[in-house]
Amino acid sequence: MTKTIFAALIAAAVIGAPSLALADASCAAQATDKKLAGAAKTSFLTKCKKDAQASCDQQAADKKLAGAAKTSFTKKCVTDATGE
Repeated sequence: MTKTIFAALIAAAVIGAPSLALADASCAAQATDKKLAGAAKTSFLTKCKKDAQASCDQQAADKKLAGAAKTSFTKKCVTDATGE
């Protein structure tokens, strides 16, 4: 069981990496490019993170991930997308 979960995590990392490389710039980079500050930056980053979470959840569902593999994939995906 543990070996299966570990294999799923490795597979998710390997499969997910190429698609993340093609993604748009991170949320933090986009906010900097737009020269946002203060409340506008906070609002932008909040929306961007929510959008990234939804997108990553959908990618995990498309890959039919569940349990620890889904959690690990989603966490890494959101971190990469938001630049945090």
